[in-house]
Amino acid sequence: MSGYFKEIYDGCKSLVVGLGITFKYMIRPVVTLQYPRQAVKMAPRYRGHIDLVPDAESGNKCIACGMCQRNCPSGCITLKSEKPEGAKKKVLTGYRLDFTKCSLCGLCVESCPTDALDFSKEYNLAGFKAEDFVFDLLKRCEERRR
Repeated sequence: MSGYFKEIYDGCKSLVVGLGITFKYMIRPVVTLQYPRQAVKMAPRYRGHIDLVPDAESGNKCIACGMCQRNCPSGCITLKSEKPEGAKKKVLTGYRLDFTKCSLCGLCVESCPTDALDFSKEYNLAGFKAEDFVFDLLKRCEERRR
């Protein structure tokens, strides 16, 4: 019979200790976010996939030199450019990034002579197919300018 009352006492003691812990955390400030309803603020050094930096005059800062494409060890960057008749400079017509191959080494960003590339802060990439991770960076840059 004494074991029965001891179990009741231990259960009540455990309940009081648990309620004390619950009350202690109830009055503390909330540290969790309701993802995905609330956006996570990324650290300044976070490195997502690369993005073209928009420019007010020409749309982007890229001069289509191809340094990023040549320096990419993964071969995930494909540039297309053309030289309009009578123009002195080439014009970027396509910038494709295959993010499934990218190792986020940053050599493309470091080698760009005009600082036309930067790391994005995009962190919640999700998709069902590999094609979902092939980005047309020129199109994305134009959409951000609008």
